[in-house]
Amino acid sequence: MITLTPRAAQQIRTMQAELNAPEKRLRVLVESGGCSGFQYGMSFDAPKAGDTEIESEGVPLVVDATSLAYLSGSSIDFDDGLHGKGFEIRNPNAQSTCGCGKSFS
Repeated sequence: MITLTPRAAQQIRTMQAELNAPEKRLRVLVESGGCSGFQYGMSFDAPKAGDTEIESEGVPLVVDATSLAYLSGSSIDFDDGLHGKGFEIRNPNAQSTCGCGKSFS
């Protein structure tokens, strides 16, 4: 399960409205790269065969099976404050993370 904070959910709804594509879902994924071995990614995409569909805070998400194995139990927040980082994934499965918080191992 992946959960969104209310701030993240609101930001995603705003972005989706600007995109004007209600059939697309937020895809959360893990890909190789970054300074720690893996990096997080997000994009708006149509669900694909084999995806797991999740809903949190009323926002539908899609995650492929490989990414879900890395992201299970994670929460996604959004920080737009003075030193805001944007979206931040808190992943209990990460053994270590880089300073920017965008990659992990």
